[in-house]
Amino acid sequence: MKWSEQTWIKSLPIYHKILDLPFITELMNGTLAKEKFLFYIQQDVIYLGEFGKVLAGIVVRLKKQSHAEAFMKFAADTIYVEGDLHESFLKQVGSSVTTEPSPSCLLYTGHMRQLLSSASVEATMAGVLPCFWIYKEVGDYILSNQTHNSDNPYQQWINTYGGADFEKAVTNAINICDELAQQCTNEQQQEMTDAFIRSAKLEWMFWNSAWNMEQWPI
Repeated sequence: MKWSEQTWIKSLPIYHKILDLPFITELMNGTLAKEKFLFYIQQDVIYLGEFGKVLAGIVVRLKKQSHAEAFMKFAADTIYVEGDLHESFLKQVGSSVTTEPSPSCLLYTGHMRQLLSSASVEATMAGVLPCFWIYKEVGDYILSNQTHNSDNPYQQWINTYGGADFEKAVTNAINICDELAQQCTNEQQQEMTDAFIRSAKLEWMFWNSAWNMEQWPI
């Protein structure tokens, strides 16, 4: 069994809890309050700014040119494709990006920066993988379980992460991680798995924080 297959099985309880979040349920049926979605978009803009930097940091550490080129494209898509998506929603409501990250957003971005600065490149790649993989799975789940989508105000977001183009990028990222994992020791593979699981938990926290419109307690 591939590293990715083993790790996904271990992360399934977290993934199922993500699907159970009211944020995801209401996003799927189009009833999510606009202020909650706007909060999510504003925080995601902050998150993706840091995520793109981490992807760029991974690029310079990769030895194989095809791997580096793939992660370079991931970084570019994060900046341009997802950036345009977020900007379109912000324009619709006439809002701008909040300047302060929520506690969960800061925790997640700090986790990724910590991996980039002190973990192996393999573990760092595993740590960014949930942002690709879980988003794809959530997008696919929503598309498969929607009963009415013609009037869903969030359908553009759903289609982006449930589409074929995004699936190709996710599959490529998974395959690269598997290729590098094959060259790792059991201990190094465990480090990759730990990084993935922690990021998966932070994905849950990020969406849950959007539902609660999380603020700093003091």
